[in-house]
Amino acid sequence: MSLGVLNNISAIYAQNNLNSTQAALSKTLQQLSSGSRINSGADDAAGLSLANGLQASATALSQSARNASEGVDMLQVADGALAQITNLLNRAVTLATEASNGTMNTAQISAANAEYKNILGEITNINSNTEYNGIASFNKASAIYTTDGTTSQTDNAAALAKVDPTTLALTAAGFTTSGGAQTELGLITTAIGTIATDRGLVGATINTLTAVGNVMSTETTNTLAAQNDVTATDYGQATSDMSKYQILSQTGIAALSQANQSQQLITKLLQ
Repeated sequence: MSLGVLNNISAIYAQNNLNSTQAALSKTLQQLSSGSRINSGADDAAGLSLANGLQASATALSQSARNASEGVDMLQVADGALAQITNLLNRAVTLATEASNGTMNTAQISAANAEYKNILGEITNINSNTEYNGIASFNKASAIYTTDGTTSQTDNAAALAKVDPTTLALTAAGFTTSGGAQTELGLITTAIGTIATDRGLVGATINTLTAVGNVMSTETTNTLAAQNDVTATDYGQATSDMSKYQILSQTGIAALSQANQSQQLITKLLQ
């Protein structure tokens, strides 16, 4: 290569290489400090798109697991109310059985009937006042929504019918007499069976929602693991790159200095 002062080609080469080394070193330091391999679309456009999709999916799955858990809570409230109604009906069985016996006088049957009326009133109150987060528990269908961010799945919580005395076919005027008490006893037994069926439906739905929540939690973990594989910095590789670029940076500066000094040789020819 001939000597000249118009362009210092060696210095230009050294400068270009030094700039590339400094850019690579800066990118490596950014990866080390952020913990992420992808800090902009320029780092890995396809990887960034995949990571963002995985993050959205993980967010949807995590919230879906909470949705399922809240659905379980709602149904457990209803199940507790149904359990209390069953307790009341069992007491009603005692009263009806007692009033059915021919040894009770009119006053005693009347007293049993008064307590039975109170039981029916309490069942009505439970039916009307049981709620979760301001939502009536009975005679209202509630759907629990879950999704993985791409496809949706609606898990229906048990739609509980009204459980007041009317729908259970119980009447406050049913055992004023021994015969009436025996008739009402059959209705009470049927009502207990109806409540048991409702509780079975609630229990099955609780199990379904619990399983859904567990699946969603597992999918969240796996999705986050996949996202981590795409975006996380490989610290072993990054620290190795950092050492390499630091050395190249030092040698690049030295080379640029030597290239600039080589121009000084021309002045020797002019002496």
